[in-house]
Amino acid sequence: MKSKIQYTDEPMGDLSVVKDFLPTPEELALKDETVKITISLTKHSVDFFKKEAKLHNSQYQRMIRALLDDYVAHHG
Repeated sequence: MKSKIQYTDEPMGDLSVVKDFLPTPEELALKDETVKITISLTKHSVDFFKKEAKLHNSQYQRMIRALLDDYVAHHG
């Protein structure tokens, strides 16, 4: 059994307040506006994303969307 920690009432030194950087629950719940499209992809590409999605417990369409969003952010 581990020894019990004993806390004291000693000064802790220089402390600083860290600004809250986490998004609010409302911001987490919001979804980006999406538009449904039809697109033809090569079987090789779809198989790749399906395999990777399965490995990472994700959805392949979400991964493709994230890739396109990153591309637009970089070049837009």
